[in-house]
Amino acid sequence: MSETKTTFLLADDHSLIRQGLVFMLEEIGSDYEILQATNLSQILETVKANEIDFAIIDAHFPDGNSLSILPKIKEINPNIKIMIFTGIDEATQSLKFINAGANGFLSKLSEEEEIKQAILRMLRYGQYISPVTQELLMSSMNNPQLINPLKSLTEREIEIAELYAKGLGNLEIASRLDLKQNTISTVKKRIFEKLNIENIVELAELIKNNHD
Repeated sequence: MSETKTTFLLADDHSLIRQGLVFMLEEIGSDYEILQATNLSQILETVKANEIDFAIIDAHFPDGNSLSILPKIKEINPNIKIMIFTGIDEATQSLKFINAGANGFLSKLSEEEEIKQAILRMLRYGQYISPVTQELLMSSMNNPQLINPLKSLTEREIEIAELYAKGLGNLEIASRLDLKQNTISTVKKRIFEKLNIENIVELAELIKNNHD
């Protein structure tokens, strides 16, 4: 590595997680400057104000999902390397973040040694793709709905899903689309099955995070 100091941004709304990462970076050793952020707006402010080399960012913050700001971070600093470090399920979520601009994705459930290796790979190669995500990337070349599960829905199903996500009920949707109420209920069941979800909250989150 070069003589210049490497600047890390550790972004998580839990101080224990940030502190754990600080200890890990100290164990890895080298000349690091460490900045911290606890929400999305702080992340963007810090990226604007500093020349950050590596960012380790959680997926969810009280003020939203970090998926929404990844393109903005890359716009501000195209050279920044971003690793998502999160408790959410890698098998269903990692491709969305990689697709949005992340260079790596790591589960908080990983063993300490794997976390260290992931950080080292980010430092050396600028990316960390776990075996799970590698497999998903290969599969997604033939199956785009792995990246965006909404692609499995028909246009009519997407239309109805979006109305549910806006808070409309069966009766209102049926009235708006001039369809029978039991037709809407049937479509809702099909949408939930296709997306493997159980409630409207999950549906709203999916729609928010997967719009092209």
